[in-house]
Amino acid sequence: MARDLQSREKLRPVDLARRHGLSTQAVRNYEEAGILPAADRTAHGYRTYTPLHARALDAFLALLPGHGHRTASGVMRAVNEGAVGEALRLIDESHVQLLDDRRTLAAVEGALRDLAAGPGLPAGAAPATGGRFIGPLARELGIRPATLRKWERAGVVRPPRDPLTGYRVYGEADVRDARLAHQLRRGGYPLARIAPVLEQVRSAGGPEPLEATLRDWQDRVDARGRALLAGAAELEAYLRARDGQRRKATA
Repeated sequence: MARDLQSREKLRPVDLARRHGLSTQAVRNYEEAGILPAADRTAHGYRTYTPLHARALDAFLALLPGHGHRTASGVMRAVNEGAVGEALRLIDESHVQLLDDRRTLAAVEGALRDLAAGPGLPAGAAPATGGRFIGPLARELGIRPATLRKWERAGVVRPPRDPLTGYRVYGEADVRDARLAHQLRRGGYPLARIAPVLEQVRSAGGPEPLEATLRDWQDRVDARGRALLAGAAELEAYLRARDGQRRKATA
C-alpha cells in the first residue's frame, strides 16, 4: 500500500532540483550524505524520489540559515537514521549558542554604557608623560596589578612601555579597554571571548563607532533567531509527513 501511495507522484532528480533551485548533482550529493532518505531505483538504476524527499529537502534548506551546513546536515542525517533525539539535541545546541550571543551582546552594550558614564582620570594617577601606571589603574578598577598583567598576556589590554623606565603606561584607549574588560569579566565572560570584542572596539576606533557594529550584530542575532524558527517549522512538517507515511505503511 505504501508503494502505491508513493507511486502517485514519482520525482526525477531533475524535478526535485528544479523545485528547489539546485543542480541534479547537488540533489544526488545530499542523498549520498544522508540528508535525504535513500531513493528507490528503477529497473535501469535511475533514482526516483517522492514528495517525502521534497519535504526533506525543504527542511534541510530551511535549517541552513540558522544552523549552518554542518549542524543542518547532522540534524537531517539523525532524523533519517531514526535518531530524532540526537537531531533535537543538535537543534538545542544552536539555540544555546544563540542565547549565548544575545547575552554577550547585552554585556557589551552594558559595558559600553558604563564606560561612557565612568569616572575621569583621578588626580595624581597620571605619569608626567601622560597615561596611567598599572598601580593606580588597578586600584581604580578594584583589581590587583597582577590581574592587569594577566589580561595583557591574554591580549585583552596592550599598554606600551615607557622607553626610559620600562614601566607600563596606560593611555586613554588602554584605560578604556581595561574598563570594558573589567565590566565583561564581572559579567562572567572569559578572557578568550573578551579579547575579540576589544579588538572590534580598536578596529572601529572606539566605543562610539562600535555602536553601528552592535546594531548590525543585533540584527544578525534576530535574523538567526527567526531562521531557527523557520527551520523548526519545516523540520516538523517533514517529521509529520515521515511519521504519517510510516503509519500508512504498517496499516
